[in-house]
Amino acid sequence: MAMVQSGKFAGRKLHEIKLNEEFADAVLNGEKRFEVRSNDRGYQKGDLIQFEVIRSNGLRSFHELNDDIRFEITYVLSGWGIKDGYVVFGIRRVDND
Repeated sequence: MAMVQSGKFAGRKLHEIKLNEEFADAVLNGEKRFEVRSNDRGYQKGDLIQFEVIRSNGLRSFHELNDDIRFEITYVLSGWGIKDGYVVFGIRRVDND
């Protein structure tokens, strides 16, 4: 996790997280607007996400999402049937600076 240093998102957390290639197109075209993740990073509403799309063998995929496309966390849900230590968060694509 890093902090965005400049532009309209300055001061926000930026989480760089891996995404399996099978989900990448659905995230890119807006069909999949949520993530289920271990909350090992303390995800918060307003944080930014940048995905690294990986293949099933763990190697980086050649996918458009790897081209500095960012998403904002719009909602974070924990509890309510979500496994302890996990969250479901909503995402929406945002324009970069």
